[in-house]
Amino acid sequence: MGKVLNFGELLLRICPDPAGDWLKENSLPFFVGGAELNVATALSLWGIPSAYMTSLPKNLLTDQVVAYVNDLGIDTSSIQYQGDRIGLYYLHKGKDLKNAGVIYDRANSSFATLKKGVIDWDKAFKDVSWFHFSAICPALSQATAELCEEALKEASSRNITISIDLNYREKLWKYGKEPIEIMPELVKYCDVVMGNVWAAEKMLGIPVAENLSVKADKSAYLEQAEQSSKMIKEKFIKCKAVANTFRFDHLQGVKYYSTLFTANKLFVSKQYYAPKILDKVGSGDCYMAGLIYGFSLKKEPEEVVDFATAAGFSKLFIASDATTLKPEEIKERVEKYEN
Repeated sequence: MGKVLNFGELLLRICPDPAGDWLKENSLPFFVGGAELNVATALSLWGIPSAYMTSLPKNLLTDQVVAYVNDLGIDTSSIQYQGDRIGLYYLHKGKDLKNAGVIYDRANSSFATLKKGVIDWDKAFKDVSWFHFSAICPALSQATAELCEEALKEASSRNITISIDLNYREKLWKYGKEPIEIMPELVKYCDVVMGNVWAAEKMLGIPVAENLSVKADKSAYLEQAEQSSKMIKEKFIKCKAVANTFRFDHLQGVKYYSTLFTANKLFVSKQYYAPKILDKVGSGDCYMAGLIYGFSLKKEPEEVVDFATAAGFSKLFIASDATTLKPEEIKERVEKYEN
């Protein structure tokens, strides 16, 4: 089995408390993350050869961050060093990246200014069998969108399996293009597509039944997942598998399950419920890592979707951007939440 190369922007997440006590204490908690790094971290922890490509400025802070990533067992040899700054974002503890309060500070970061035509893809893709990126990358700038397309063409020409997480971040799409203008041209290279039915509608033009979001009947969501998955596979003929997550946040707690459509069949995961969670950031990344883990080990589809769902749900109880749990710990952690 070759390496999984994860491509995206490394970020520092700064976590001010809602009450503003950080001002009195002169202290701000932070985490090293970024969607693709979170995937790389999980895969390395789970014994899958994992590599990471991003772009960072060459300075002392970068040296410390890269050393930290190396200590996680992740191959950092493909990191590009150029530009002037590491991307940041600010988010209160316990909130997720869809929250209106998220503040991005990523303009003109080293990754956002990395252009096509400078990366040695022969070197980057050496011993790589899987390439993963997310819809966050092409949201940053036109240059980054073009770089993603270059990477996908290079990976595809080498018969490398390609996956994408359709994570939609409205606040990032600010350079004059809508997702629907960019994403279909990138997804056509992908073998595995993960996200949810609403992201597929926004980014790929895959329609969702009117008022689906207010329905309480799980069967309606499963029916939509199957329909959306079939349409994605028809529209993007390279696609072999489509996964959709369903996380419903209520005052009473969080309900979580997912689907995987492959081999012309919809597989539905176990369902979990928790009255209280700790941190929403990185749950989807952990789920994506679970998919790659299952497919890499050639697990049966039902095993793949069940493990990915358990992994994503278990991340809701971990106060960091990436999981710290091994596969056997994940199964033990979520068992009592089966609903």
